[in-house]
Amino acid sequence: MADLKVRNKEGKELEVLQFEDNQLGKYVNRQLLRDSIVMYQANNRQGTASTKTRAEVAGSGRKPWRQKGTGRARAGTGRSPLWRKGGVVFGPKPRDFSYSMPKKALRKALGNALLAKIRDNKLHILDKLDFEQPKTKDMLEVLKNLDLKDSTTIVVGPSDTNAYLSARNIQKINVCRAGDLNTRDILACKDLLVTKEAFAILGKRVGVETKGGAN
Repeated sequence: MADLKVRNKEGKELEVLQFEDNQLGKYVNRQLLRDSIVMYQANNRQGTASTKTRAEVAGSGRKPWRQKGTGRARAGTGRSPLWRKGGVVFGPKPRDFSYSMPKKALRKALGNALLAKIRDNKLHILDKLDFEQPKTKDMLEVLKNLDLKDSTTIVVGPSDTNAYLSARNIQKINVCRAGDLNTRDILACKDLLVTKEAFAILGKRVGVETKGGAN
């Protein structure tokens, strides 16, 4: 069981959450993390690269010169891949690179990513991020109080709309909602900042409950 400190926006410790990290696994499955990240990256590929074959390039289908007697190599068309401005052999065509993994594997990969952050002491929990209005300056002040400079992913709950808007344009800061967080978002950052509400949602997603503790 891991004891996770919960702090407020000023950086003061409020309570300790008891988290059953052993339910996430005894060790971090690196191969599973790699497989999930490759899947997310493949799903983000546009797949729009395209070249023209000899049937698609512009040009006449007339034979350039007669077959024999010219001293030159035989040629049947000016659109041959051997010629300049000719077609491309086995070139890329638009395709869909996306594929999916089993839901249980993705859930386990998400839990393993959280486990890695917990064991590296890179998971930070806030009691709440309630901003009266979207303001980047307020979010920068919170990050300064928590000593989080860059390469941080902020995970907010469904009710933290102002916090989401306040952090989305900060350089080297990624912000997402707890229901949309994936393995790639966790491993792509150095520190993971999660609100208490969002952490409870993540716990349900990976099948682990959290328990409040003493200060």
